[in-house]
Amino acid sequence: MPDVKHFDPDVALDQVVRLFWERGADTTGIAEVVQVTGLSRSSLYATFGGKGQLYAAALRRYLERQSRPVFDALIADGRGLPAISGFFERLVSARCAGEHARWGCLVTNAHAAAGRELPEVRQALDAHHGALRSAMRTALEAARRHGQLHPGLDVEAGAETLALLAYGVNLRSRAGAAAADLLGGVRAVLDGFRTTEER
Repeated sequence: MPDVKHFDPDVALDQVVRLFWERGADTTGIAEVVQVTGLSRSSLYATFGGKGQLYAAALRRYLERQSRPVFDALIADGRGLPAISGFFERLVSARCAGEHARWGCLVTNAHAAAGRELPEVRQALDAHHGALRSAMRTALEAARRHGQLHPGLDVEAGAETLALLAYGVNLRSRAGAAAADLLGGVRAVLDGFRTTEER
């Protein structure tokens, strides 16, 4: 007879996401995962595979539950630079205050973690970057239609710049940077994108 799971894998994965996000996957051992989830090692391994596979599953869950709704909202906004500015204002607020303050971003943290070279982890990182960059590109294309960008701006390069800026906000906030400093940096970058009339 097949083994019947007496736990909800989705609930367990959400617990792992929170643990890795707050503590960091590199410094979190399987013993801590067992303690937080209440599962045995054998149940964890049978359901998710090894720690690398569990990490990749956590990253995919984070992308779907935390990141993608924010990216989708930016894509749908249509206001151009005001939408991008709002994205970063909400990002800084979430990173510097509230329930997840100073946790950074699970995916951004993973770029500097030991498991980043595992194929399944790399795939999750690339998927997140592609979604973030695509959302920024869509918002910049809207900004161009509204006449908000200076004529020489390369939208593709601009989208990459904004994605990198988001990573920087995530990392610096985890290190304790002040919200005002992060917002000042964001404004300086966005001012460089604007037409003279928009500044």
